[in-house]
Formats: sequence, C-alpha cells, structure tokens
Amino acid sequence: MYTALHLQRRLKRELTRGEVEIVVVTPDPYMTYQPFLPEAAAGSISPRHVVVPLRRVLRQCRVVIGEAQSIDHAKRTATLATLSTHEEGTGSVEIGYDELVLAPGSVSRTLPVPGLADHGIGFKTVEEAIGLRNHVIEQMDIASSTRDPAVRDAALTFVFVGGGYAGVEALGELEDMARYAARYYHNIRAEDMKWILVEATGRILPEVGEEMGTYAVRELRGRNIDVRLHTRLESCEDRVAVLDDGSRFPTRTLVWTAGVKPHPILAAADLPLDERGRLVCTTRLTVGGVTHAWAAGDAAAVPDSTSDQPGALCAPNAQHAVRQARVLAENIAATLHGAPLKEYAHSYAGSVASLGLHKGVAHVYGRKLKGYPAWFMHRVYHLSRVPTFNRKARVLAEWILSGLFKREIVSLGSLEHPRAEFELAAGGKHPKDPKGSS
Repeated sequence: MYTALHLQRRLKRELTRGEVEIVVVTPDPYMTYQPFLPEAAAGSISPRHVVVPLRRVLRQCRVVIGEAQSIDHAKRTATLATLSTHEEGTGSVEIGYDELVLAPGSVSRTLPVPGLADHGIGFKTVEEAIGLRNHVIEQMDIASSTRDPAVRDAALTFVFVGGGYAGVEALGELEDMARYAARYYHNIRAEDMKWILVEATGRILPEVGEEMGTYAVRELRGRNIDVRLHTRLESCEDRVAVLDDGSRFPTRTLVWTAGVKPHPILAAADLPLDERGRLVCTTRLTVGGVTHAWAAGDAAAVPDSTSDQPGALCAPNAQHAVRQARVLAENIAATLHGAPLKEYAHSYAGSVASLGLHKGVAHVYGRKLKGYPAWFMHRVYHLSRVPTFNRKARVLAEWILSGLFKREIVSLGSLEHPRAEFELAAGGKHPKDPKGSS
C-alpha cells in the first residue's frame, strides 16, 4: 500500500494521461496497521480504525481483491484467484505486468505441535485480534457461571507462546483489559486468572535490548503473570498445554505468536530466495539477478548498508518497510524516467513496546525509557506512522474518549456467526452445537 501510494503521487501526470497503470493485488480491501492490534484487542481502538481502506487512499490505482497463486517472471505474468473466479467457477486468471513489486509480508510460523492446529489462536490480523478479545471475555462469562471448578480453572487460564512484540503486547493489553473487567463480575477476581507467557529463548522483546527486556519480565511478573523463559510448548491436545519443563495447564485459550515465515507466494515465483525463503535483494530494492522485479518489507532480504557487520540485513519490521516503500516507489518512477536509482539506507532508530495501559518499554536512539514515558512514546510514534490524516484523527479521538470514560467490556462473539439466530429460528442447529451442521 505504501509503495502504491507514493507511486501514484510520483506518476500522477502519467496516470492522468493513461500512460501508466498501477495494479494492486491483495486478499483484503484494506491494509492492517499491525502495531495497533493489541490496543484493538483491548478495546482502546475500534477495529475499523486499525485498517486503512485501499480504494480510498489508492484512488488512481486498480485494486484487485484476490491472491496470487504463482508468478512466472520470465513471461511477466501472475496467476490470480479472485472472488469472482471463485463464484464463476472458471478457475484462475492471468494478469500481465511490466514491473513487479512483491511485498506480501509474512505469515505465522507454526511448528508440528500436537493439538496446535485445532486449538491455537494467531495474532496477525484484525479479525484474530477482535476474535481473541471476544474469546477472553467469553471465558470470563463461562468461569462466572459454571459450577465445575475444572471448567472454571481452564477458562481463566490464558497461555501465550512467543515473547516477541506480538506475544508480549497482546498479553499485556489483554491482561490489563481482563483485570479491569473482573471488577464487574461478582465471583471473579483478577488474582483468579492465570496468564502464562512461554518463550523458548532466555529473554523477551530482544529488539528493546537486554536491560529493557529484563525490566519487561520484572514488570509482567509483578502483575502475577507467569513468564517462563527457556521453555517450549510440547503439546496442547485435549485443551491441555504441556510444557517441556513438565508443567501442564488445562486451558481454553492458547495464543501462538512464536515467529513468522515468508509468504508462500515467494516459493511459487521464479525468483531467487535466500536460505530463509526471502527474496534476495539489492540496496536499490531490486531483486538480485533479475530485471523489472522489486521487493520490500518482510519478504525482502535487503542489505543493511549502515551496519558495520558484513552481510547484515535490514530487520523485517515496519520501521524499515515503510521507508523502503518510499525508496522503492521513487526508484520505479526513476526507471520509467531514465533517472538513476537511489540506495536504501536507514540506521535503526530503536524500538518501543506497550505492556498495557500506561506501561511500556522503549530503547530509542540510545535512550532507555520505561513505564508511562515509554508507553506515551509508543502511542506518539505509532500515531505519527499510521497512514492518512483521517485515521490519525480517529485514533486520537478514541484515545481521548477512552481517557475520559470507562472501558467497554462487551463481547460480540456472535459477530463470528451472524446467521446463528436465524438458523436456530428456522429449525437448524446453533453453530456452537457440536451436533450441528455448522
């Protein structure tokens, strides 16, 4: 989205005259600003303000809702499956191109853990974030109404696997939200809930440095969150999380945030990949060894020209991706105009992470912050980076309102099954009925 946005500005004249066409192929008609997913899950931001509608911001682009199944760069064609091809039953369609930009991002990296595919919950999309929020509140409702101590204990046990940004921020925000919500339940206290963070390495949030990572562990444990380092999930069959240290936790909530991997479309393209499955790129954001192919973001292995270490690559994060998009757009425009290409170079500025409302850690330009100052910096930074003035204003307004009024603790889980009540009224089975057809 960022590349297309900058490109339509650079090529405004050519687009108006019909000399250039920019086609954006995407599975969803919106771009998700992922750093806001934890706050959306906690109810601090409306889910519709976490996403940017592509057709609104890319007015001079042709937006195609679909997925690329394969790319034959030798023939300059991409094979797509769109919503219409599915309805028509006509199969895939081919689209030709002159210049190819591959920026599909990444997908969740899963491991062959027994039971994970059946019971795990991801945290990469706005649907998963809101679904997780509804799920947590629903588990509190179950715990409040059940007479079975085992069911209550499992409902109030929440296991998060992965100590990176996604896992720590999601855990911190949801624990904060659930702690607040507990005051409205007559028989649930914050101390009744078990929050467990499982991390295979010896530290969490490695991006903020060892000192701030240690502080984050201390802060989470101070909130009665069980942080287990050097620990792996061995199994989660029958809704029981089994760790390699011998611990067993009956739980109805297992959130998997243990890393990402390159998008599968990269393997279905005839382009060079590195050992991790990312596109081999140059500092000009061209795909190495081929012409008319470009890449940026998580999918691209771009050399870090500002690093002193030989062979260093840019970290796969938004800080680099957004800046790479601007350079990439400028270089494509330069190619069309016969101008020289720019080199991408950006010194890593640091990282910020939220640990819940008014809590956070930051390591920016050598300065280390924690607590409220770090949380405030986290919000200011991401507010400045979320695209479009419209979204900035709406997010800021929601933050102001949430500071003036109490949190919303409503679960809208029924949104996941909008036809449930009608089906039940028509004599069908409820989707949650194990004997039902849905």
